Parts: sequence; structure tokens; C-alpha cells
Amino acid sequence: MNNNEKLMMILKKMPSLIFGLFLYALAILLTLYSKLGVSPWDVFHVGVTRHINLTLGQVSELTGLAILAVSYFIGVIPGLSSILNMIFIGVFIDIINSLSVFRTPATLPGRITMLLVGILAMGWATYFYLRVEMGAGPRDSLMEGFVKKLDKPVWLIRGTIEIMALILGYLMGGPVGLGTLLIAFTVGFSVQLAFKIGRYSSENVQHMDIIQMYKFLKQKEPLEKSI
Repeated sequence: MNNNEKLMMILKKMPSLIFGLFLYALAILLTLYSKLGVSPWDVFHVGVTRHINLTLGQVSELTGLAILAVSYFIGVIPGLSSILNMIFIGVFIDIINSLSVFRTPATLPGRITMLLVGILAMGWATYFYLRVEMGAGPRDSLMEGFVKKLDKPVWLIRGTIEIMALILGYLMGGPVGLGTLLIAFTVGFSVQLAFKIGRYSSENVQHMDIIQMYKFLKQKEPLEKSI
């Protein structure tokens, strides 16, 4: 495989990756406009927007950048998906928000439906951007780094990080509600459902980080031996 073929192989994965990030932005806004509560990290993001003159998307991007930096210093090298996740989810959030696509439903059943659609969309968004095998999102990278660094179980590290984000966000005025609990307890099932339907197994996947990608693209093909 020559360098052009390698590059084309990576470029062919971009539609799935970008669609997954777009779908994740949609999912975040669906939960936000349900007015029933958002995920712990989005409680933090919205809370920050209450105090500084930045959009929700910009706060998401800056938080992602800070998290990627911390993850790198504790031994996690980001992949291309990690970097694009940091950038494009925030960009898509602000673009969609500026179009005034969403309105909070007038009835409680409508708001619950909106929340559940958002949770379902989160599962599929995760599937579409992870299946390209070029890195997880910044927040999952942070979790991975602390799991390796502290030698503690995933549930403890993830739970601790999200509880801290939730508490900080709540103290800053982020929207906490029953939907926050519902997201916390059901988004894992949503992701699992999408993985099952899409026949994707995270256990059998080795993600490529940006250094590995660089080496992959620059690696020269061995010369064929003459007979």
C-alpha cells in the first residue's frame, strides 16, 4: 500500500467521523432544550457560559482542549478523532443553535420524548465516531489516562470525574434535573444498543493515535526482492 492509498483509506473514514460529531452536537442540544437536565459534562459547560461571554460550543471546545492537554501529560496521546471531537462538536453546537432549530415542547410528554431521542442519538453518535478507530473523545481519553495512572477501575474513575464536573457545573448554575440522572444511567445502554446493531466491538479495537498515524503515512513500502 503506497502513501496515497493510505491517505485515501483515512479520508474514507471522515464522513462517518464527522457525521458522528454532528449527531453528538444534535444530541446535546436535544437534551438541553428538553429542559429536564443535561449530562454531567454539559451541566459544567452550561454553567461556565453563565459567567463568561462564550457560547456553549466555545466552552465545550476550550474544555476539550484543556482535557486533552491533561490527558497528554498523564500519558494518553490523542488520535485524530480526539482532536476533531474537541473542535467540531462545539462548532456544530453553535451552528445548529444559531439556526433556532429546536424549541422546548410545551408538554411534559413532549419534553421527555425530546430527552429520550437525545439519549438515543448519543449512542449512535458514539458508534459513528468510534468505529473509525482513530481515538476516543477528550473526556474518555482523560478517563483512560487516570485508569492507567492510578490503577483504579473504570467505573470509579469515570464516576469521580463526572461527579466533579456535575458539582462544579451545578455551583455555576448549570441545569441539573431528573434528565441528568436519566442520561447518567441510560446513555451506556444507548451506546451498547448502537454497537450491537452496528456490529462494533470496542473490546477488539486498537485505536490509532496521531503519532501512529504519522508513522503509518510516512512508512515506506519495502522493496521487493529480486528472484
